[in-house]
Amino acid sequence: MNRSGAATFQHHQGLHLGNRLLRRREVELKTGKSRAAIYAEIRAGTFPEPVPIGRNSVAWLEAEVDQWISDRLAERNRASAMRGARTSRLIQEIQP
Repeated sequence: MNRSGAATFQHHQGLHLGNRLLRRREVELKTGKSRAAIYAEIRAGTFPEPVPIGRNSVAWLEAEVDQWISDRLAERNRASAMRGARTSRLIQEIQP
């Protein structure tokens, strides 16, 4: 910790630490996903792995959850852009 009592940023194996740890309930609220859905996506490899913080406790790095959300938004935007391009082509094809 620094003099003000705030934890300083650290790096571990290329991972930027200093992110806030989110407990499962916070992850559920932030993502809108249920506990079961979160763990199903972890098993499928499509959601960030939790970090053990105690004997029976885990948490998620907020930055990883935020990145997961950002990735979902990017997927939506790509799909929307593709739909828009297809619609434009269809309109051009049917116009005289």
